[in-house]
Amino acid sequence: MSNRLPVCPRTSSGLRRATSRNAGSSEPMRFLLDTDTCIYALKQNEHVVQRLLSTAREDVVVSVITEAELRTGAAKSSAPVKTLHLVENFLRPITLIEFTSLDAIAYAGVRAKLERAGTPIGPLDTLIASQAVARRLTLVSNNEREFRRVSGLKLENWWR
Repeated sequence: MSNRLPVCPRTSSGLRRATSRNAGSSEPMRFLLDTDTCIYALKQNEHVVQRLLSTAREDVVVSVITEAELRTGAAKSSAPVKTLHLVENFLRPITLIEFTSLDAIAYAGVRAKLERAGTPIGPLDTLIASQAVARRLTLVSNNEREFRRVSGLKLENWWR
């Protein structure tokens, strides 16, 4: 089994899937944006937007799990078409990473350890944190209370 991320083409909406950066390089991507960070960016939070603008685009990725959460939020909003358009425009320049078997292996370990300790976190947060652990990415989230429970997870908060 390869440790490389799958390379996937652009979708019909123009969103980029996976990345070619890791495929030919041992240098890992740096930052995985959690859903709350994406929402802060969409709402033009000054701290988050400034940090995004000062970080190389190829160093920022979003999980397809976060994409699903953002699309769900758009579908449930009072202006779903407008909100979906904003979400897609936000995601368009960002590389999306698929959930792979390697991520699933990390997920099993992360979830089991959290449950054994009696400190589980939300199911989607566990999936996203597991991707960050498996890929040695720094997770960017304001949800420090939950994510600090995940052993081996590098965490930053761009909201502050």
